[in-house]
Amino acid sequence: MCATMLLDLAGYGVAVAVSKEFKGSFRGLTYKSPLLDLMIKSGRNGKNNGKGYYFYEKGSKPKPDLSILPIVEESRRLANIMPGGKPIFITDQEIVEMILFLIVNEACRVLDEGMVIQASDLDIACGLGMSFPSYSFLVGAKHVYNSLKKLSELYGNFYKPSSVFSDVFDEKIFKNLEVGSRARKHFTSWSGVG
Repeated sequence: MCATMLLDLAGYGVAVAVSKEFKGSFRGLTYKSPLLDLMIKSGRNGKNNGKGYYFYEKGSKPKPDLSILPIVEESRRLANIMPGGKPIFITDQEIVEMILFLIVNEACRVLDEGMVIQASDLDIACGLGMSFPSYSFLVGAKHVYNSLKKLSELYGNFYKPSSVFSDVFDEKIFKNLEVGSRARKHFTSWSGVG
């Protein structure tokens, strides 16, 4: 099941409530698209009223509702995230990295905040909990950091590398790392840095 169908099934009220929680809990790390508000304003509420990203008729499978395309276009215009008003073109690899590297970055934040005891706990959680692909580990921590840095310059703080990344790859700070810094110790052992 895709994310849009899940949203239609859960109902838009749930999405609104969850987005408020996320905004309060993860300040500066979330993005609120105007799309959901526009969908609600246009009288859509997913499966609850038969109209959402999909069109729902009793006794048949949901069908994509192409009448939402003008709503999507309005959302793009309001979001003002397209340089010069034109869509950006990115490669499949860039899409994968824009998604996966955020997960790696959040894992570093969790480690830095002391919410887990060691980096291997995150490896187990990501592997068992979501079958996390090992792509980020194959390309290396430096590549992940450089990609996040570039993405943050293009798209803002949403992609800003966590302090673990920034400290490790800032040569001046790296040379003076405290041995007792649990996050940096685990990160450097995972990344092969140091």
